[in-house]
Amino acid sequence: MDNELLPIIWFGLIGFALIVYVILDGYSLGIGILFNAIKGDEQRGVMLTTASPFWDGNQTWLVLSVAGLYGTFPLVYSSLLPAMYLPLILMLMCLFFRGMTFEFRSKARTHQRFDNGFRGVTTAVAFIQGMIVGSVVEGMEKDDGNFAENVMSVFSWFGLCTGAALVIGYALLGAAWLIIKTEGQLQRKFYRLIRPLMLFFVLAIGIVASITPIVNQQIAERWSQWPNPLWLALTAVVMTTLAVLTIRSASHRHEIRIFIQVALMFMVGVIGLAASLFPVMLPPDITLWEAASSRASQQFLLVGYAALIPITLGYTGYSYWLFRGKVRESEE
Repeated sequence: MDNELLPIIWFGLIGFALIVYVILDGYSLGIGILFNAIKGDEQRGVMLTTASPFWDGNQTWLVLSVAGLYGTFPLVYSSLLPAMYLPLILMLMCLFFRGMTFEFRSKARTHQRFDNGFRGVTTAVAFIQGMIVGSVVEGMEKDDGNFAENVMSVFSWFGLCTGAALVIGYALLGAAWLIIKTEGQLQRKFYRLIRPLMLFFVLAIGIVASITPIVNQQIAERWSQWPNPLWLALTAVVMTTLAVLTIRSASHRHEIRIFIQVALMFMVGVIGLAASLFPVMLPPDITLWEAASSRASQQFLLVGYAALIPITLGYTGYSYWLFRGKVRESEE
């Protein structure tokens, strides 16, 4: 393999790990966001129990993607991290509290404080992740060739839009997951949430997509060059079709289809964003090949990644198979 191909392979591997993380940990965060819609203490306990066996394993995919970025694209890592210290530290603190809720809520005498905290931190994590995506899409400002971003740059108006969109998307993923794992009255509540959440999600995607060419001139130019408008229209058709199919699946009570269709919407969105930026990894001008580490480093790390991804996939698949089935209130 030459120096042109290895960065592309790594770009795909890191992207795959990131997509898996977004889908799996997205529904886990969505459960906390949906605490606003569920008032019963026992029902909230059931919601937590549906993700208790999986939440920590889901975060493994975030570790894999960040480790891959650090080892194979160190320029992106070192350029992005200083500008994102504040939101990343806040996100990690929220994730710590999220773990505390999973572990200690059932042992507490009163659940109200844990529930309020869980709802707040999961919403914050989703919002921060969305803001980081928005900040990356906007690009990093430069001063005499050096990156000149400050820690408050993530709190841009576009970042606020992408943050809100991801909160809605994670809530939709959470509702889709809870439909699979619950039954009875609680499940019916989540069925009813699918339609409004999907409508808000589609609206949020449309707003973000319409603003993106305004904040990133490179994407605007790429979207205007033929045949890219055709691909853009095809992406919009696919997303709209998946949204309609999800609402229809909810009305026909197709449990698993709903989650698959929502997950596909996230996959199409991430792939579309990556295609819009490629080969740039960090706007405005850091490409895969400029950011890549040495060929020897990439080859060495590829051996470990080639072993870790199948192992992690196997462990993830086995855990989901082992804890398959419904969660009932008596099991909370």
